[in-house]
Amino acid sequence: MQITRNSIDSATGPSEWFTGVVHVDTVATPAAASRLSASSVHFTPSARTAWHTHPNGQTIYVTEGIGRCQRRGGPIEVIRPGDRVFFEPGEHHWHGAAPNRFMTHLAMLDVDDDGNNATWGEHVTDEEYHAARAT
Repeated sequence: MQITRNSIDSATGPSEWFTGVVHVDTVATPAAASRLSASSVHFTPSARTAWHTHPNGQTIYVTEGIGRCQRRGGPIEVIRPGDRVFFEPGEHHWHGAAPNRFMTHLAMLDVDDDGNNATWGEHVTDEEYHAARAT
């Protein structure tokens, strides 16, 4: 058993990966035999990820607020507390807060054999974010 005391400060999400203000709290990092990476991600209204993929997929679990997510070519979906979203390995997608609400989710994934957790692409434009009324 290993206990890690809460000594890590919240990190600001890098502007290469996010639009708007996002804060990330580490929950789990890959170590020894575990390949699990998990973070609690806090999005301010309209903040969102860039388009990205994960080599082994990703599950997000909404803990508070209202958010949005979309896979490339699909509709924008509204996500609420208790909702789980699984993005398939290699599936281009984004996720973030609704325009007028904060949103927090747990992001959980397994890194690949080289320790990579994501491949980041271009930012989701304002036109893409507001393109269709979220369902």
